[in-house]
Amino acid sequence: MSFTLGSDLSTGQLESRTSTPIADRWYSEKRLGGLSRFAFAITVLNVLGHAFLGFEQSWITPFVSVLTAYGVELVGETIEARVNRRSPRYAGSPVDLVKFLLPAHISGLATAMLLYAAENVSAIAFAAATAMASKYVFRMAVSSGRPGQPTLRHFLNPSNFGITVTLLLFPTVGIAPPYQFTENTSGIFDWILPLIVICTGSYLNIKATGRIPLIVAWVSAFAAQAILRSILHGTPAMAGLLPMTGFAFILFTFYMITDPATSPSRTKGQIGFAVAVASFYAVFMEMHVVFGMFYALTIVTAARGALISLISARQRSLLISTRGKLSPDMTPAE
Repeated sequence: MSFTLGSDLSTGQLESRTSTPIADRWYSEKRLGGLSRFAFAITVLNVLGHAFLGFEQSWITPFVSVLTAYGVELVGETIEARVNRRSPRYAGSPVDLVKFLLPAHISGLATAMLLYAAENVSAIAFAAATAMASKYVFRMAVSSGRPGQPTLRHFLNPSNFGITVTLLLFPTVGIAPPYQFTENTSGIFDWILPLIVICTGSYLNIKATGRIPLIVAWVSAFAAQAILRSILHGTPAMAGLLPMTGFAFILFTFYMITDPATSPSRTKGQIGFAVAVASFYAVFMEMHVVFGMFYALTIVTAARGALISLISARQRSLLISTRGKLSPDMTPAE
């Protein structure tokens, strides 16, 4: 599936051909810094998790997941480079290869850390492969590059999509138990670790992604839907708010829903995006469907990509119609 768009990811408005799209500016100015910091942070968390904190997955799980993500990313880029008759982005120096594999490294560790499949390591490999493959299957054009070759971006959050598909297809696979992040800690350390993740996540989103409005809107909307459901059903509000204290919620809030490539860049778009995810989560809770956060984010990112596609198609249709009304002796400037 591929969408040819020329629109701003946050609002669906067409970019001027002479301007630099918001997505391109983020990719060129801040992408590498954000990815490197995130890759370092999630690597440290996985090492500490398996060595000290009490991660329930086997030691082999992150290695299988990361290597699978590397492989799929390299194959996808190789095929795309040959189709477009260009050099692969990983070609050149070893540094270029490391830079190229940063997203795969992050997605591989994220799926390995957040999923629990007991001894079924193949399910984790499937999640990592699905995550990286989605980047090459579900795409849309965000700007015009060379004639006939628009710049393509994926619109589904890779890690979240891989997790969602795996949860749907593998009944024995679930989300990693929340206690694994602090299983072997006690006292003040139960507070210090989440605070470190929150502070580093806040710094990353302030400096690299600009997604603080999205975070605030998501947390507020999540709390609002929890309170609303408690009022409607006469249940304790604390029951609906309790997931916000979990480590998985913190990671989802600061490192998954804020993915710059698959979330809006403008403040209004970020607020609407966050409210939509929280709303779909509430719907899943009303339907007694577990893992609602991951399903909700997948639906919203897919709907956003479809909406931008429709807007772009309409704009192209109007442009073609306008050109068709010009007489053969007239130029567009006339």
